[in-house]
Amino acid sequence: MCLFCDIVAGKIPSTKVFENDKVLAFKDINPQMPIHVLIVPKKHFDDILDMAASDEGKEALGDVLEAIPEVVKATGADEGFRVINNCKEYAGQTVMHVHFHILGGKKFTEHIV
Repeated sequence: MCLFCDIVAGKIPSTKVFENDKVLAFKDINPQMPIHVLIVPKKHFDDILDMAASDEGKEALGDVLEAIPEVVKATGADEGFRVINNCKEYAGQTVMHVHFHILGGKKFTEHIV
């Protein structure tokens, strides 16, 4: 099993922000902003390309998108936030279970795109 599968299974503790039967959102242990939450589908997909390759993955991506407003509400990031997905090691993905970062809690001063 992977690290995030173990967190989803409750084998590794996390600070949960939101959970339903399809998605888990928890605080990042190395936050880069005052609000830094990871959203993961409970079913394992290696990355977003793996998700896009099947109807099941596309459905899981929809579940993540539906969870974002709930996570934003629970964290107070509604003044503004970023959703980031790193796909593959070259882009900075360190856990090979697809996940999405919600970053917020202060004004962004750097425009990346």
